[in-house]
Amino acid sequence: MEPTAFTQQLDDAQIAEAIRLAEVSTSGEIRVFITRSHSVKPLEDARREFYRLGMASTALRNAVLLYFAPATQRFAVYGDEGVYLRCEASFWESTTREMEALLKDGKFHEAVLTGIRRAGDELARQFPKHGADRNDLPNEVVRD
Repeated sequence: MEPTAFTQQLDDAQIAEAIRLAEVSTSGEIRVFITRSHSVKPLEDARREFYRLGMASTALRNAVLLYFAPATQRFAVYGDEGVYLRCEASFWESTTREMEALLKDGKFHEAVLTGIRRAGDELARQFPKHGADRNDLPNEVVRD
């Protein structure tokens, strides 16, 4: 995951649209964050960004952050407490395994879209959309 190649492959508009489509069937929220910083502990860094981005404010605590640190070739999929309570370990393992394979093959944009699709599918199963639901968080890619 070479940093320049990673960012050049990404189409932010397509990613935002993929998030919008993934959230159609769920009350859950998905965001993508890309850092220029070096990340030694991506899950901890993802947790910090999750809270900084206000993602813990969803009513059902059902938000998922896809965190990428191309400078250190690391990434993490971080979910709020409601997601962890309902989703089995196999979801996290299979999602990260599938994304990791794509990243290793240099299919960076596809890896991001796969993470969004997988998170959206699982959120729709665990947190189906209800009548009062609204999009609480922006769908745009966040970069530091």
